[in-house]
Amino acid sequence: MKSYLSLIPISAKVHKRQNRMTLLCIIFAVFLVTAVFSMADMGIRMEQQRLLEKHDGLNMQDITDSAMGQSLYLSAGVLFVLILIAGVLMISSSINSNVAQRTKFFGMMRCIGMSKQQIVRFVRLEALNWCKTAVPIGLGLGIVTTWGLCAVLRFLVGEEFSHIPLFGISVIGIISGIVIGIVTVLIAARSPAKRAARVSPASAVSGNAEITSGVHHGVRKNMFKIDTALGVRHALSTKKNLILMTGSFALSIILFLSFSVLIDFVNYLMPQYSNTYDISIAGRRSEPIDQGLLNTIGGMDGVKRVFGRKSAFDVKAELNEKKVQPIDIISYDKFDLDCLTEDDMLKKGSDISKVYGDSNYVLATWDQNSPLKIGDKMRVGTKDVEIAGLLKYDPFNSDGSTRGKITLITSGKTFERLTGRTNYSLVMIQLSKDASEKDVQAIRQRTDGRYTFKDQREQNTSGTYMAFVFCIYGFLAIITLVTILNIVNSISMSVSARIKQYGAMRAVGMDARQITKMIAAEAFTYALSGCIVGCIIGLWISKAIYYFLITSHFHFAAWSLPAGDLAVILLFVLAAAIAAVYAPSKRIRNMAVTETINEL
Repeated sequence: MKSYLSLIPISAKVHKRQNRMTLLCIIFAVFLVTAVFSMADMGIRMEQQRLLEKHDGLNMQDITDSAMGQSLYLSAGVLFVLILIAGVLMISSSINSNVAQRTKFFGMMRCIGMSKQQIVRFVRLEALNWCKTAVPIGLGLGIVTTWGLCAVLRFLVGEEFSHIPLFGISVIGIISGIVIGIVTVLIAARSPAKRAARVSPASAVSGNAEITSGVHHGVRKNMFKIDTALGVRHALSTKKNLILMTGSFALSIILFLSFSVLIDFVNYLMPQYSNTYDISIAGRRSEPIDQGLLNTIGGMDGVKRVFGRKSAFDVKAELNEKKVQPIDIISYDKFDLDCLTEDDMLKKGSDISKVYGDSNYVLATWDQNSPLKIGDKMRVGTKDVEIAGLLKYDPFNSDGSTRGKITLITSGKTFERLTGRTNYSLVMIQLSKDASEKDVQAIRQRTDGRYTFKDQREQNTSGTYMAFVFCIYGFLAIITLVTILNIVNSISMSVSARIKQYGAMRAVGMDARQITKMIAAEAFTYALSGCIVGCIIGLWISKAIYYFLITSHFHFAAWSLPAGDLAVILLFVLAAAIAAVYAPSKRIRNMAVTETINEL
């Protein structure tokens, strides 16, 4: 052996099993960053190709200055920082546990003359040695995943993704992946390296598996039994490890809650309404559409559903016996009204059941500046109606605001009684999946050029919506997987670091059930502290991101407690904590007492 550094590959082989989680953490970090930046790069190339077809003399600066380019780079940058923090916490926790298990090894190295600086260098180079395996695997997974996502977007989604490259190699993605791998490991190894350097030569003789301060008092068991109290004590005794474990669990919750906001953002950016139509036929003031056309089109090939709306504009009205500006009245048939409930567009307290049929109840659009409230009375012409419900926003304006205009939504029969009009101003058609161009042309011919025919199939965003949702849920799944693996591995390594203590406890009479309870108490102490910190910070960040991404652009949107998302991630953390207890407790039960005492 020429140098003490020759021990690094030997140590990697000996501790291959213990290093498995650290390698996975590095692989996931490199994979995520490579995939994120590669997809951003593919998006830029797609935007460049699209703009080149429209404009000549386009340069890269124009792409960078575009809204899409800035959004992609900003999103990738934010994800880079979040993944870096998550990777540092998880890898640092894993290396700390690894160092704790090899206290005797570092003590022996000090005994034969290795200096503190050499110990620090050894731990850092040992960590970098993992990058030789983890970084190429992470890069490969990131590139292959990028190819797969591009193929899905191009062939299954299509639409505006028809120009996205299929087998592109992103230099930016590869460099970013390499940087995240090396930087994360170097930052994560800093604290454990210093910890290993503080090991004294005396530790080689004592074989103490933990670097802890002296115990000044016994374990208090006022609230718990002795085995549970010992488990809690183990979790709280090493402050740095507690902070790392808590931070690691908390960051997983924070990342999950932060990414969950993107689902809401996509829902507002590309809302998927149940009554979205493929074709519209608009009548003219002088020539509205009669019921006969709806009946004819409803029986044609390729037509799934036909529904229409009647409208009356600038109708004189009074609100609570006070004159208001002229209002608009729009009729919804049964399907349209059902969609309001299905799409959750009504404010709390609304009773849409009163609106169906010929009734004296109506719905109204609403925003924060609207004077309307449920139960208000309105006089429309000579007829009195009551507001039975309010929409959360105005669907007839792109920004969701009413712009000071009162718009009432009625059933078809109520509309006819209030206005005396029976013909439609707008007919909407939903096509079946097997509808052909021939079917669309046949529908167009039925209008006889008397009405305005619009084919709006190209404006359908369902494919793009599903692509974005798929990507977001994919990242959430990866975050959840990393959370579970990290919890299971961290608890297992923490137990391994205290294997001599557990052996001594078994030697003095502690049974397997008590050992399991002690490990469970330690695991749930980490989980509880991580959940508390993660929920507090995560909900605050979730709210801040919500207002930044959504409320600032959609003023009618209001943040609410993401109870469902919170329950999902907490359930996974709880399940991971339970799973983390099983393997190490079983391993200790199957080991002989003498074996645990002599364990290095």
